[in-house]
Amino acid sequence: MALTPDDVVTKQFQHVRFKEGFDPDEVDDFLDEIVVEWRKTIAENEELKAKLAALESGETPAAAAPVVEETVEEVVVETPAPAPAAATDGTSATAGIIELAQRLHDEHVAEGKAQRDQLISDAKAQAASIVAEAEAKGRDEIARLEKERAVLEGRITELRQFERDYRSQLRDLIEGKLRELDSSSSPSGSTPVSAIGL
Repeated sequence: MALTPDDVVTKQFQHVRFKEGFDPDEVDDFLDEIVVEWRKTIAENEELKAKLAALESGETPAAAAPVVEETVEEVVVETPAPAPAAATDGTSATAGIIELAQRLHDEHVAEGKAQRDQLISDAKAQAASIVAEAEAKGRDEIARLEKERAVLEGRITELRQFERDYRSQLRDLIEGKLRELDSSSSPSGSTPVSAIGL
C-alpha cells in the first residue's frame, strides 16, 4: 500500500499509559512539516513527469531524442529500484524522526531540570535574604526595646527616690506639727476633758 501525505495527516496513535511517550502536539507539528515537504516533493515529481512526457511526445529536436531515450530508459530501469530504497529510506527517515524526537525530548528535559535548579537556587537565595532581613529587624527591635527598658527603669528609680523623699518630708512635717502641739499646750490643757465636768 502506497503511503500518501493524507495518510500521515489522518494517522492516529494510541496514547500509552503508565509509560513515558512523546508529546502528541510536538509529533503532530513535526508530521505536519513532513506532509508539507512531501507534498512539495510530489508536486515536483508530477512536474518532472509532465516534462518527461512532453519530451517523449517529440517536442525536442531529433538530435536530442536518443539522449532522452537513454534518460527514459534509466528512469524506467531505476524506477523499480527506488521503491525498496524508499521503504528503506522511510525506515531510516522514521528512525531519524524518532531519534530527533528523542533528542528534542532529552533537550527539553535537560532544560526543565536546569530551570528547576535555577528556581531552587533563586528561592534559596531569596529565603536566605528574607531570613537575614528578619534577623536584622529582630536585632534592631531588641536593641530598641532594651533602650526603652533602660529609660523606664531609670524613671522607676526616680519615682522611688521621689516617694522616699516625699515620705521623709511628710514624716518630718507631721513630727514638727506634733512637737509644736506638745510645746504649745498649756498646763490646763493637760487636764482631761472628763475631769473638767463637761
